[in-house]
Amino acid sequence: MRLSKTKGMVTTMSYTPDAKRVKKRRGDRHDGRRLRSLDAYHAMQSYIMVKRNDASNYFSDSIEVTEIDRYLRRKRADGMAGLGILHVIAAAYVRMAARYPGVNRFVSGQRVYARCGVELVMTIKSDLKMDAPETSVKVRLDVTDTIYDVFGKINAEIEKVKNRAVTSTDDAASSLMKLPRLLLKFVMFTLNVLDYFGKMPKALLDASPFHGSVIITDLGSIGLPPIYHHLYNFGNLPLFIALGAKRRESETQKDGSVIERKYLDYTLVADERIADGFHFSQVYRYFKAILKTPETLDRPPEETARDID
Repeated sequence: MRLSKTKGMVTTMSYTPDAKRVKKRRGDRHDGRRLRSLDAYHAMQSYIMVKRNDASNYFSDSIEVTEIDRYLRRKRADGMAGLGILHVIAAAYVRMAARYPGVNRFVSGQRVYARCGVELVMTIKSDLKMDAPETSVKVRLDVTDTIYDVFGKINAEIEKVKNRAVTSTDDAASSLMKLPRLLLKFVMFTLNVLDYFGKMPKALLDASPFHGSVIITDLGSIGLPPIYHHLYNFGNLPLFIALGAKRRESETQKDGSVIERKYLDYTLVADERIADGFHFSQVYRYFKAILKTPETLDRPPEETARDID
């Protein structure tokens, strides 16, 4: 099966049982494969909108969570204690990346790359206290992962944080903060230059919470509505998803009856340079379809798509 041909950043992609990895070529990075077949108009966007904040698009919507709540209750009863809406959203993103790999691109050094694998970034606190330390975890996922895989991998990374005093991210930050201010500014300048040319050491890329596919924050867990969180100009994170608290709404039906529904508000800030509006619209429709039938996340995708060359 093939997707229809379109102009711009969405081009024909073949669906294959497994998207094969391509041998690394000159211009590729540790974390991504350079896309060389983009048309000139879209390749030029990174020179017009140089920084991620220049290219940020802001989007908000609500999810009707009746089916998701039923799904979560069934899974918890089956032994997946602690399964929550964040796991479902993360698994839905993985499924979107499997079908529409353009959502897993990033821009670095005025070039667009297809990311190698899926990297989910989350910011967590060790305890819900004002003085509790905050840190970031990076979860490495695969496009064939199911809800079981996503749940297990996220929980494993969180347990690692709980079982040790500091993470690799904390180690790197602590080492850098020991430097004098001017020297630290020079180090950050050097890191930006290395990142621009795709030469940042892999160990730093692995530890950096600013390099990844998407960052998700569950503000509803602390009783807050979702905010429009800015994208970081340092690194290459192209998507920031903020989830709010669930809310109830009374709705009048055609027959005059009133029923109560439960909704979850969320916001998305996206780097528009990674894909065009048509691609994002297809991703959005697919995302809504997944959340209406979350049981599809129990099984790996039948096929995965490889991004353009």
